[in-house]
Amino acid sequence: MLVAVVLFCVGLLFLIKGGDWFVDGATGIAKKFHIPEVLIGATVVSIGTTIPEVMVSVNSALVGHGEIAYGNAVGSIICNCALIAAISMTFNPVKVEREALKYPVAFFYIAAAFYLFIAYFTGVFSRTCGLILLSIFLVYMVTTVNKAMRMTKTDENEKETEEESKLLKNLALLVVGAAAIAVGANLLVDNGTIIANELGVPESVIALTFIALGTSLPELITAITALIKGHSDLSLGNVIGANLFNLVLVSGAASALSPFTLPLSRQINGMNASLVVDIPLMLLVMLIVTVPALIKERVYKAQGIILLCIYAAFCLYQFLG
Repeated sequence: MLVAVVLFCVGLLFLIKGGDWFVDGATGIAKKFHIPEVLIGATVVSIGTTIPEVMVSVNSALVGHGEIAYGNAVGSIICNCALIAAISMTFNPVKVEREALKYPVAFFYIAAAFYLFIAYFTGVFSRTCGLILLSIFLVYMVTTVNKAMRMTKTDENEKETEEESKLLKNLALLVVGAAAIAVGANLLVDNGTIIANELGVPESVIALTFIALGTSLPELITAITALIKGHSDLSLGNVIGANLFNLVLVSGAASALSPFTLPLSRQINGMNASLVVDIPLMLLVMLIVTVPALIKERVYKAQGIILLCIYAAFCLYQFLG
């Protein structure tokens, strides 16, 4: 099992560094062709930090481990809100722009409503379900791009700042980053499954905690960097965008390629624990993050502390419950 643990850690490193390279390369290319920064943040960065979840979930679904595909998406949302956003709120609560959050928050709850319907009434994430989720993703992207383009004016006098060698470097970062993510995802899924089996821990628990945290590390790194630079509002936007992508892109791609059923690894009073704990908690932490931001246009330290306590309790429940 030691080899599996080492390879699991190597997989995490590949995912983290691969995501970092991918975002750097994509951002560099976008700047080279004068794509507005607000558009980069709304599309490339959010997608880039979600790629680890996409790769892990798709790979796990294709090899018959739907528990990981499902648990990684739900667990990553819980981790993004109750750990990553919570850290920013606790150490640097700031004002936020309501207008910037309205679209991703609205699309998240639309996607969540459909997700809940599937989970509670059918329990089967079919290929049709996946295609609908991916359609929501496409509509969101088109809407966001159009909104960003309307808000941004192109500076015709902007000087060329990228050289040809810089463009080649960014292209290389993009390709190498994508490859590193693919390799890391394979190592993570394969060895995460081995560790789960060796320890007798259900795969859904591993997915909801270790793998969800590991694939959320790009968002965590972004949050810490933004915190250090005093831009916690940027971190919040990235977290909300990543949460939306976890529902529509991660779950959508996994179920479209390889449909799976809602995992049943634990029961509470005869009911699937995921329906009693995981999904309600996912919605609760998202509400705690977004409601004050939309109503008061700011986040508070108390939110962060409450969310961190919730995450600690959630982890204890997964391993001791």
